Amino acid sequence: MSKILALDTSSDACSVALWKDGELLEDFQLLPRQHAQAILPQIKQLLAEADLSLPQLDAVAFGRGPGSFTGLRIAAATAQGLALAHDLPILPVSNLQALAWTAQHKYYARKILTLLDARMDEVYWCAWEAGEQQPLALMTEALGKPEEVLPPGKEDQDWLLIGSGARYSERLPPILRSCIQQELPDVYPSASALVQLAQVAWEKGQAVDAAEGQPVYLRDQVTHG
Repeated sequence: MSKILALDTSSDACSVALWKDGELLEDFQLLPRQHAQAILPQIKQLLAEADLSLPQLDAVAFGRGPGSFTGLRIAAATAQGLALAHDLPILPVSNLQALAWTAQHKYYARKILTLLDARMDEVYWCAWEAGEQQPLALMTEALGKPEEVLPPGKEDQDWLLIGSGARYSERLPPILRSCIQQELPDVYPSASALVQLAQVAWEKGQAVDAAEGQPVYLRDQVTHG
């Protein structure tokens, strides 16, 4: 049994979730450019609903990227601050894997292509297959133009395309477009998906010290967003 707080500010959505011994609570709101003001009140409210205090937690998880540079910094700094203040370990979780989790568990997808709009005419992407506990990556998370996206494996399999980068679907290679069965461009990474992935990581002993919880940008050049 475990108690894990997760937060995600990698997109226009600002979400907080709590895993309390198998019970899941979440506050998910679309709050573009308001993450810094909203995240701490959301955390306070969710903990109050669960009748928990920060020292009672086992770990803090956060969406480590890829995603909005500003949002990733807010999530990492908030998670680190809470973890350091209360001597808690931290669980950085991939935002692309969180999207894949939603695809697997809400839409029952078996082959998943996650795309996030990276601005500058590029997308963050990764290909996944459904696993027993969580989606399994078929490749390393990547950054590139939509025309460069091509998942590994057989070309005759049905893929679910999920994430804000799906708006570029017409620019994907024709051979890939022919394999996509469904597109979900309006699904965001969420803290509820993150906290369930974090629970799996916690059980595997993958928590790290707060100082090691760093964002993963995939791009060296920092942009606004």
